[in-house]
Amino acid sequence: MLELMNTQPVLKMILKTTRMTLRSVTGTTTILHVSLNRERRRKSFLWPEGGRYRKFRKPSTQRTSGSASCPRSCLRSKAARSVAGGRGQLQTFPPPKPLLVGFSWTLRQPLAARRVGLRPLSKSRTRSTKLLRLIDLDFSFTFSLLDLPPVNEYDMYIRNFGKKNTKQAYVQYNEDNMDRDVQTEEVETQEVWTQHPGEGAAVSGGSERSSPLDAAAVVPKVNMPRLCSFLRAACQVIVVLLEEDRVALEPIWTPRAQDCTLHFSDSSAQLNTSLPFLQNRRVSYLHASQVQRQMVVSVHGRPGKAFAPLLDGRYVLCVWDIWQPSGPQKVLICESKVTCCCFSPFKAFLLFAGTVHGSVVVWDLREDARIHHYVKLSGCFWTFRTATFSTDGVLTSVNHRSPLQAIEPIAGSVCKRQSCVLSPFSSQEEPAGLSFHVASLDESGVLNVWVVVELAKADTAGAISDLGLLPGGRIKLVHSAAIQLSDSLSHKGYEFWGSTQTLNVKFLPSDPNRFVVGTDMGLISQGTRQDVRVSPRLFRPQQQGVRPVKVNVIDFSPFGEPIFLAGCSDGSIRLHQLTAEQPLLQWDKSTDGRAVTGLQWSSTRPAVFLVQDDTSCVYIWDLLESDLGPVAKQPVYPDRLVAMTVVGEAEKTRSGFLALVLARASGDVDVQYLRREWVAPVGDELQRLRLLLREAL
Repeated sequence: MLELMNTQPVLKMILKTTRMTLRSVTGTTTILHVSLNRERRRKSFLWPEGGRYRKFRKPSTQRTSGSASCPRSCLRSKAARSVAGGRGQLQTFPPPKPLLVGFSWTLRQPLAARRVGLRPLSKSRTRSTKLLRLIDLDFSFTFSLLDLPPVNEYDMYIRNFGKKNTKQAYVQYNEDNMDRDVQTEEVETQEVWTQHPGEGAAVSGGSERSSPLDAAAVVPKVNMPRLCSFLRAACQVIVVLLEEDRVALEPIWTPRAQDCTLHFSDSSAQLNTSLPFLQNRRVSYLHASQVQRQMVVSVHGRPGKAFAPLLDGRYVLCVWDIWQPSGPQKVLICESKVTCCCFSPFKAFLLFAGTVHGSVVVWDLREDARIHHYVKLSGCFWTFRTATFSTDGVLTSVNHRSPLQAIEPIAGSVCKRQSCVLSPFSSQEEPAGLSFHVASLDESGVLNVWVVVELAKADTAGAISDLGLLPGGRIKLVHSAAIQLSDSLSHKGYEFWGSTQTLNVKFLPSDPNRFVVGTDMGLISQGTRQDVRVSPRLFRPQQQGVRPVKVNVIDFSPFGEPIFLAGCSDGSIRLHQLTAEQPLLQWDKSTDGRAVTGLQWSSTRPAVFLVQDDTSCVYIWDLLESDLGPVAKQPVYPDRLVAMTVVGEAEKTRSGFLALVLARASGDVDVQYLRREWVAPVGDELQRLRLLLREAL
């Protein structure tokens, strides 16, 4: 708008200059035309000296305003000749004012006047017309001095935010209220007070200025799962530290701890089996986790006398952490007698057990304690967990009809062993997409394979399709396959001894599809889950013929060697290789003819294994020191030995340990930490063991 206002004076000046130029050109042209034809014009009837047509002469010059056309009257100049001083000189007078002649008026004169006097005027009119054509202004051409289209939204956004160093500091209204965005949340504050010790019922309160509406608007944000997880981990750390301090001081102030220490042990610890619900219960079975070496489960029988209605008719299983001997981590109950059990192959949060009635039961140790039974004993509440899933009375078509002898997890060869130090039952540590197999073997030779399935969501109301699933449970078993081993074990010449009884099963660590089964005929059978032919089919003793000898225990080497140990009821121990039918080494009467009831490799030394016989005696074998017999023997009395298992840390040899967990006839359970010579491996021990086996071939 300002630029348009500035151009108006310029246009006015241009128009004014043009008008003045036209007037000057017109006057100059008229004067020149009159001067050149002055003589001729003097003869014209319009000249005033003749006195004719005087009425046509105008006394003054008239101009047309606002037009560039010819004047209405012609301009005549007076010129007179005078003789001055008798010399006859010509005196020139200044030209008179131009006389403008109106051509339109002249044309209205009589025809005679036009014939005589308008000839020179027609030339002037023609010339003026031509000049007007040359200097005529054209107003038809227009142009824009300023073109300002409206700004669109994108251009406005780029203008404001297109540069990196541009910040939006103002808004369209309330410009003094500047706002700036930050990533951190605004901290909510409130004034409160507290008093300790409290006087009266009110020991804390809020600000007096705060209204009840403000107090109701402030809702505390509490994440209960995270809080429970933190408290569980924190309490676990505190308990471990307290237990370590107590165990360190126990040999000093407890004489019983010193009496229980065996001569091949450095120290010992007692598991607290004096709890009210463990009184008068004998331990029948012990099992240690193969991935979390400090986890042990003990199976306790029914009490000798009545104690609590909920517990009197049930068997109790206790899950222990040997670093916390003051109490079990979990307490489980089962209505049927448990004959065998095992942990899950990845972490010890699932416990499987086989019963004398042929059922398979599962406990999920991660379940919330609120869905299980609470019992108050001696002023303390204890949680007794029932089985999460049981096949008893549900899967009758595929369930076992004989007592179970063994139950084993089947893990893939790519399974990585994991360790858990603080909280082995935390739900955050479970592997995603839990799925593996478990095999159960009964004494009639039926080997069932089960798929362990974890449900995505627990149903507290229970499932109609899964009657064996506990309401709120997420773990169930699905039958996968059934293998009849009695047909493969029946051979010619064995009819006199009746049907062959299977006692235990072990799967190869390197190939989970292959397994070996111990029988009551001294034979060990080898088979596969896919019914593939393997060689050798049977592992026999060195003695020829058929003998009624039970293969009670089988254990594979944990160091990847294709060898396994077998302990028999006649006191013999056999070392077999998977590629040979006959044993590499066999020690007859190594236990003085006593039946071998426990046999297990050391988890820290490849050439060391431990043996238990039925006379409550423990043997330590070191093949590098002596391949003829045990290097240490320890009778356990007067409280005789009932069950034994080996725990230890194999990965950390320097800070590792090796311990025996012994169950006594009185119901006590103690942990014997072996001496350093039985724990620390000897240099190149595995190579020396391989050389010994090669020589035995």
